[in-house]
Amino acid sequence: MSSLPPLVEPGPELTLEEIGRYARHLSLPQVGAIGQRRLKNARVLVIGAGGLGAPALQYLAAAGVGTLAIVDDDVVAVSNLQRQVIHTVADLGRPKTDSAADAVARLNPLVEVRTHAVRLTADNAVDLVGQYDLVLDGADNFTTRYLVSDAATLTGRPCVWGSILRFQGQVSVFWAGHGPTYRDLYPEAPPPGKVPSCAEGGVVGVLPATIGSIMATEAIKLITGIGDPLVGRVLVHDALEMTWRELRLDPDPDAVPVTAVNDLDPNCAVPGDAAVAPHETLTAPELADLLERRNRGEAAFTLVDVREDWERELVSIPGARPVPLQELLDRREAALPAETRGADLVLHCKAGTRSATALATLRPYFAGREENLRHLEGGVLAWVAQVEPEKPAY
Repeated sequence: MSSLPPLVEPGPELTLEEIGRYARHLSLPQVGAIGQRRLKNARVLVIGAGGLGAPALQYLAAAGVGTLAIVDDDVVAVSNLQRQVIHTVADLGRPKTDSAADAVARLNPLVEVRTHAVRLTADNAVDLVGQYDLVLDGADNFTTRYLVSDAATLTGRPCVWGSILRFQGQVSVFWAGHGPTYRDLYPEAPPPGKVPSCAEGGVVGVLPATIGSIMATEAIKLITGIGDPLVGRVLVHDALEMTWRELRLDPDPDAVPVTAVNDLDPNCAVPGDAAVAPHETLTAPELADLLERRNRGEAAFTLVDVREDWERELVSIPGARPVPLQELLDRREAALPAETRGADLVLHCKAGTRSATALATLRPYFAGREENLRHLEGGVLAWVAQVEPEKPAY
């Protein structure tokens, strides 16, 4: 028996088509016709149509959740297809919300799909979350996770949360008033830059299916009021060792109450000690002009790419010298090409976070000549978008 009442009231009687489609649910005493009608009447908001959102959306649609809403402001890229199985090659370049909505419609046309092709912010989070019975948080960044958690707290909605990186995943249910929230697990965001993104750290393609399907299971349990939801429990999965651990989590009695939803400081995009000043940045067009001047012998500087080898094979900026960030962190200035000693240096990575970290690492060696050390704002992504759009993005 569940320790929590069903989240959703039963909807209308099932049609003959629905009875046939959901027959395997109807034969489960814990679900039955009443449980299926609760699913039919449920409105679920899914944050992110990516790795975690893909299996969650598909299984919730197949289960007969009446209304599924999708929040995502990204488009489908080829690197998504390794794990975001709701999208296909035919969807490349399409908004993820549209691609996912089409996939849900193909799977179960009885489900109403609502799309919100926006980025979740402090301005829209409470309104969006408040329109639905519960929210699934499949976000890939701390800023959005805090927004979802705080909006869920203010609206009284349960939040089914999942997180993945490399070979490890975590999943829990946060629900203010019934148990802990995300802020009880992470009172403050880890130091920015200390936790790599999936793009930087990687993720094995099948891991989102494992964690995302558990998220869908928890949503079904909450909606129908069956089983023991993961309220006050965090499951930690290691796919390499194929182990599961359960951590107990209690609300912090001394926590500051959530009274509003606020965006995190945008400087959280990079480590605090790696925040860069305007004079330490170059835009993509400025770098292109500088490279042209170097080709004419009118400027002298070294462009250093701190990404990994496989990233440079995919797309690179002409004339860049490779020095992976970890090597630079380990060896500092000694990792740089000999010709950079005393010369101007421009660093770049994929989007600017790693190059900002590299810049902060090298700052002490440029004391008194800070104007010689800069990084590319927006990284290769900005370069491709603004200078060489014919190159592949990633």
